[in-house]
Amino acid sequence: MSATLHTPEVQPSAARSTGVSPAISAATGPSRRGLLIVMTGASGVGKGTLREKWLKDQNVFYSMSWTTREARSGERPGIDYHFVSAEQFEAHAQAGGFLEHAEFVGNRYGTPRGPIDEALSRGQDVILEIEVLGAMQVAAQSEEAVLIFIMPPSLGELRRRLEGRATETPERIEKRLARAREEILEARHFRYVVVNDDLDRAVDDLCAIQRAERLKAERLSDNVLQSIASE
Repeated sequence: MSATLHTPEVQPSAARSTGVSPAISAATGPSRRGLLIVMTGASGVGKGTLREKWLKDQNVFYSMSWTTREARSGERPGIDYHFVSAEQFEAHAQAGGFLEHAEFVGNRYGTPRGPIDEALSRGQDVILEIEVLGAMQVAAQSEEAVLIFIMPPSLGELRRRLEGRATETPERIEKRLARAREEILEARHFRYVVVNDDLDRAVDDLCAIQRAERLKAERLSDNVLQSIASE
């Protein structure tokens, strides 16, 4: 089993026009603990596309999930997911190696724990793109988790997107849509809801959430406040 369980961190060439800046100062080191941002939503809602555009040029840690399902056309092992056997997954789960893990439509998904704790401690924001049940598990374990639910414009549009992928049988699509109905009704339990009806607008919303969370007074450490007050 590969020792590399996550994608490399993205090194920014410059801050984005949205005003979201890198988390770590070269002169002073981490000024705060990183944000633990959990993005979830129904299958087919466009989480992957949103995530790639949102995180472009940001110095964040994207935690790649493990899964027992087969790779879809265009998915890259070690980039999109860490594809493993059911036996490998179960062994890692029994060893306590996942922050969360859940089963979805017959396949298992999990988020490795260790790399996330390390990234947060060094002041780097961590992004998890996981299933709804997994997001609820993270929320139960961590009060600091920022939960974002990505909402489709409608179930009809979600059906169109799932059918357009042409990767699953009609029966499996119906199962995903039935699950999506249940998940949408749980959206009010999340801190934020972003409707993915326009890609650029949805990305702007995600950047605004990230910036607002960074500016919360509760995230300032005593050392930072004392340093400012002593100047």
